[in-house]
Amino acid sequence: MNDTTTPRAWPRKHLVANATIQVDLLSPRDGVDVARFVQKLPTHDLLFVRRDVSHPKVVTAWLDAIAQGSITSLAARCNGELVGCTAIVTDPRSWSRHVAELRVMVSPAWRGRGLGRLLTQECFALALGLGLEKLYVQMTVDQRSAIAVFEELGFRAEAVLRDHVKDRDGTSYDLAILSHHVAEVQSRFEVYGVADALGG
Repeated sequence: MNDTTTPRAWPRKHLVANATIQVDLLSPRDGVDVARFVQKLPTHDLLFVRRDVSHPKVVTAWLDAIAQGSITSLAARCNGELVGCTAIVTDPRSWSRHVAELRVMVSPAWRGRGLGRLLTQECFALALGLGLEKLYVQMTVDQRSAIAVFEELGFRAEAVLRDHVKDRDGTSYDLAILSHHVAEVQSRFEVYGVADALGG
């Protein structure tokens, strides 16, 4: 079993769809890259997160939270361009400090190529290193492809919140919440192909 308390080496390189992807911790200095990346996302994708990350103040708050330690984020780059990023959002002062929200965003050009799966696997390792016991994700119920990927990685539906989010046009969507007890990941390395991601 891998020692998840050992600090991971960053950046980490992976071969995804015959391209080299460099995964590194997102830094508060990456604001310009993040803003440029978010602007390329379809508006519907923004419903994955609680706040509208296309707003500059929200991006600033995100980067501030990274600096303060309440969010741990990963950035995936191909040839220097940000093509995916994640956030593990914690609240150490809450009664649910063992739980974190996982957010994964991938550039449209990289959908269906395994990048989202790779980033989620890397986040499993990060979560274990942070001492977390449970991760949850939320997305609108029509995001069937994303839901399928998370379910393949062991996430299970916990709730559907009816008419819980509205897009900029005022259209309401049901919100699905899926969760994973990440401690179980350690016994599922081979099943879900996470062994490489959890390596040091």
